[in-house]
Amino acid sequence: MNIRYYIDPETGLPHIYGHDVEETEVEEVLSNPGEDRPGLEGSRVAIGKTSEGRYLRVIYVPDPEPNSAFVITAYELRGKPLIAYRRRRRRKKK
Repeated sequence: MNIRYYIDPETGLPHIYGHDVEETEVEEVLSNPGEDRPGLEGSRVAIGKTSEGRYLRVIYVPDPEPNSAFVITAYELRGKPLIAYRRRRRRKKK
């Protein structure tokens, strides 16, 4: 999958770095999301678990080119949002 990242103008680095997320983690979640829902203004929200066991929420926009995406941000799910995600996953398995 071809993935481009939003570059933070202040640092010149991908915005995901500010949330302590690596590109490989984003690629893992996008390649095998537990959830992939519509977001705001044409964006998508993918949630999934990395091989390290972290749960991430990735906000991205699908590119017109097949198998390509522009990642706006990604961050680790914690607290109530993580509990809600796990609950939704349990309900789907039944």
